[in-house]
Amino acid sequence: MKNVKMTLAALALTALSFNSFAVVQVDSAPSDQQKAGVISATAGANLTSLESQLAEKAEQAGAKSFRITSTSGQNNLHGTAVIYN
Repeated sequence: MKNVKMTLAALALTALSFNSFAVVQVDSAPSDQQKAGVISATAGANLTSLESQLAEKAEQAGAKSFRITSTSGQNNLHGTAVIYN
């Protein structure tokens, strides 16, 4: 029974890992991908939450990767990113 629980937990974590890395954040434009558009998001005061919001929007748009181009704000961050296919 303990092995079954560990196996199920491992499968669940694997599934979550694949979902969270479906879109890759890059530092420069990928040479093998084309620009597909621009997205924007607003999050709290945490840069990690803004990155997550942008990654979610990029994934919803069907992008393979995204590059954050701007961030602004203090207590309510706003950011934009270029998405690539």
